[in-house]
Amino acid sequence: FVAIAPLREGAPNSIAYEGGEVTKQQLEAYPEIKTQLLPQPANEVYIAAEKAIEALGWERVNEGALPNTLEATDTTAWFGFKDDVVIRLTAKSDDTLVDIRSKSRVGKSDLGKNAERIETFMAE
Repeated sequence: FVAIAPLREGAPNSIAYEGGEVTKQQLEAYPEIKTQLLPQPANEVYIAAEKAIEALGWERVNEGALPNTLEATDTTAWFGFKDDVVIRLTAKSDDTLVDIRSKSRVGKSDLGKNAERIETFMAE
């Protein structure tokens, strides 16, 4: 997260990726959520990602975002919690690697909401 980082100032949950045991738990619980290789060039995937963000009603955050990276905030319907998403695209020949991360600003457990958000985005 780069563009969203200032918006998360003071949030209880850091933007830092914990790694280690957290990564192990995530891979065990959500083995399907990993870097995806799509058979389209990065510019086409970028445009499709922009459309998916809009269709899902997420708030796009552009200012300061890195190249080939999209950042957005999804606000939950019930409690208005803000969860942030970063989508990184890496060209690999004529294909594109897509890496997505979703992180809640508050709460110890997201009850699977971040994984669900990533799956919904990829289905879009």
